[in-house]
Amino acid sequence: MNCPFCTSDDTKVINSRSADDGAAIRRRRECANCGRRFTTYERAQFEALMINKRSKRKEVFNPEKLLSKLRIACNKRPISEKQLREFAYGFEDEIQTPEISSEEIGLKALHFLKDLDEVAYIRFLSVYRDFDSVDRFIEEIKQIADNPIKP
Repeated sequence: MNCPFCTSDDTKVINSRSADDGAAIRRRRECANCGRRFTTYERAQFEALMINKRSKRKEVFNPEKLLSKLRIACNKRPISEKQLREFAYGFEDEIQTPEISSEEIGLKALHFLKDLDEVAYIRFLSVYRDFDSVDRFIEEIKQIADNPIKP
């Protein structure tokens, strides 16, 4: 492992432990050259899940990107970081195909949030659906009011 500070390849592991409920190994390392410490995470890598974007490009699925969008939608809501992390990092395991569209990811995130919190759901939906008018936004909120989420 190369040191991210001085690029020396002479680093040693100081401490290792399980992370993300056993899905990864967290390693604390120290560079023999500059003496600085840094952390690495080791995960098993399977065939990468590819995302088909609206622009027709393909991109490797990144759970951190999904997690960051969920965090924005859930800001100041009574939703734990653990719930969001479990969904984002467990997402790839739930998909049985090597490719998925970005629309399908958005829909799965919406279903997850709808069961969790109405406000977070609406926040995510407003970006996902790219509402072009306040009327469309109000219409969506009325649908939720007619069919409230059960606790």
